[in-house]
Amino acid sequence: MPHIITRNAATVEQNWLNELANAISDPYQLLKTLKIDPAPWEKGLGARKLFALRVPMSFVERMEVGNPYDPLLRQVLPLEEEYEVHKGYSLDPLEEQDNAIPGLLHKYKNRVLLIVKGGCAVNCRYCFRRHFPYQENKGGKRQWQTALDYVAGQPEINEVIFSGGDPLMAKDHELQWLVENIAQIPHIKRLRIHTRLPVVLPSRITDELCELLQQTRLQVVLVTHLNHANEVNGDLRQAMSKLKQAGVTLLNQGVLLKGVNDSVGALTQLSEALFDAGILPYYLHVLDKVQGAAHFMVGDDRARQLMKGLMENVSGYMVPQLTREIGGRRSKTPLDLHLE
Repeated sequence: MPHIITRNAATVEQNWLNELANAISDPYQLLKTLKIDPAPWEKGLGARKLFALRVPMSFVERMEVGNPYDPLLRQVLPLEEEYEVHKGYSLDPLEEQDNAIPGLLHKYKNRVLLIVKGGCAVNCRYCFRRHFPYQENKGGKRQWQTALDYVAGQPEINEVIFSGGDPLMAKDHELQWLVENIAQIPHIKRLRIHTRLPVVLPSRITDELCELLQQTRLQVVLVTHLNHANEVNGDLRQAMSKLKQAGVTLLNQGVLLKGVNDSVGALTQLSEALFDAGILPYYLHVLDKVQGAAHFMVGDDRARQLMKGLMENVSGYMVPQLTREIGGRRSKTPLDLHLE
């Protein structure tokens, strides 16, 4: 894996908030850092006005200098295709934006999803919530308390899922308030955290966060969002080791993305890299049909072929479930592989 850009000791010592503040938000700066001529990509760079560009240097350092088709760069670089409007694609592909309680989604019988924070450390161009009205679902103790009051009154709920944006954009003291108050609800057994922040900013996995997750009575599951083996580096492995030592179960859900991981080799390397880092492959999602991301779509037949190839290359426990989410349904929908 090409590591062309190196970090100095001072950068390593910065805490995650400083690294976040120094994230790249200008596509020209991103391409300049990677020594890529912006001219061929000029028409697409304005798509940052449709969905802002944001990527920390920690993630940029894992990209290959001079390669405009680097699989990590493709996930964050605005492209001309984002201006295209495609039939069957929408601003709200999972039908989430009309929720009765701001910031709380009760789509599944036994679990609720709490939008902890609207922001992310990295803006992935394929994000199914790239049009989500976060301004109407702002995270804060008042909103969180309203959500927890609802959860306390629904005894069929036994799991709370932290989502966003990215829930780990919340500071440790905010997460402590949330976790302690959730733990006081007797029928809640599990806390699940869906996050990409440890991937792009491994320094986010602080000792304080690990201690909090270790001390709660709740079973804690952390679901990382990794799509390519090149996203896994030493800093990430170290962060995952700290979480495992704190008793956290580590899973990964990725998205099947054209031009990023749509080959048997890429998926095989991803599963191997995940398991080596102590993370169990969990889901591989077919792209959610959000406007602006159609160029990432991999068709169902091709997805099935890729999964068949993956199954021939890795052990069964390293094969994620190929699935899609359909708005209004009360569970994920696995894709039948029709394998002989």
